[in-house]
Amino acid sequence: MLTEDGTDASPPEVGGAEPPPQFEENEADGAMRVRFSGTWTTAEIGAVDRGMRELEKRRGIRSLVLDLSELGRIDTAGAWLIKRLAVTQEKFGAQVAIEGGTRSAGILLAAVDDAIRHEQEPDTVPARRGILGLLETIGRSVYQFGGEFILGMHILGATIRGSQMKLGRGHAVNPAAVVSQMDRMGVRAVPVVVLMSTIVGAIVAQQGAFQLRYFGAEIFVVDLVGILVLREMGVLLTAIMIAGRSGSAITAEVGSMKMREEIDALTVIGLNPVGVLVMPRLAALVIMLPCLTVVANFAAIGGAMGVSWVYSGITPEAFIDRMRDAIDLSTVLAGLIKAPFMAIIIGIIGSVEGMKVEGSAESLGRHVTSSVVKSIFIVIVVDGLFAMFYAAIDF
Repeated sequence: MLTEDGTDASPPEVGGAEPPPQFEENEADGAMRVRFSGTWTTAEIGAVDRGMRELEKRRGIRSLVLDLSELGRIDTAGAWLIKRLAVTQEKFGAQVAIEGGTRSAGILLAAVDDAIRHEQEPDTVPARRGILGLLETIGRSVYQFGGEFILGMHILGATIRGSQMKLGRGHAVNPAAVVSQMDRMGVRAVPVVVLMSTIVGAIVAQQGAFQLRYFGAEIFVVDLVGILVLREMGVLLTAIMIAGRSGSAITAEVGSMKMREEIDALTVIGLNPVGVLVMPRLAALVIMLPCLTVVANFAAIGGAMGVSWVYSGITPEAFIDRMRDAIDLSTVLAGLIKAPFMAIIIGIIGSVEGMKVEGSAESLGRHVTSSVVKSIFIVIVVDGLFAMFYAAIDF
């Protein structure tokens, strides 16, 4: 425990007993003066804790002067008791002033001030009802989104800047970390992406053929599947799957390191936590999400081709010939262009939520859930914005 002379507060040696902590109060007409004396350290303040708490609860004090001129040794525990009295009486409306005391005592009192005020703040705000409650919820959400957006841009900027500094100094980005994350987030996700895309492509083809059969235009199911999968569904479903699989993993990994103070340890030894933890994951997502999108597109078209052959009698040769006429290069690029942007969004949101984890398992679970929900929501919004942009430029 820190003391005013910069050493640990330890029990006095035999024959060198220190005076116990004491305080003397004088009150007249709502003005109180409390004079502190003795040694206010962790080993001694238990004797005055009850008296200090009773003094904190006293009401009707208009002005309070804390006299530290006769105070002996003090550590953070003693400063906590004295500052807690001052903050509590301030909340009751008293004018508090601190007189005397050494420079070290003033430093300790200032150091514990923010912690005490944060501790005494109410954890919950009374909920409003009706239109005011709705407006308050919207306002808080917008304000929170602004803070998270700034933090996300900080992480993105720190990632890019860290890569530039490494390349500028002749230190290449660690390829082993990037390749490891590519394997975890991309290669190992291939089976589930292929399975999901194949089933979705087959369902779209079956439902489209079922409806188009009434018009004798079942062959146009190829146009439907080709354009829908290549422009929208392939990249969107892949991004949603990666958000649920890899985005949650990023939040869990970074959050667990935050709980165990490993991120603080990286800072202490001179490493940039964003460069060490975020950059390999973000680079792996940017590389692998377009690749997974291509795999998903082939799987969805393959599923649609099989269903069309069985359900509508469209042979694979006829399916491919019709698709060659229905799509062009812009259709393929329209989906692939979105993939890197969605990868960046998933990586940044996962990292931001991981950095916000506090020291409990409940906080970790809450932020992992929030990471998945926010990633999927933003990915869908960005896909819609791309669709409107493509329509505006006739792409």
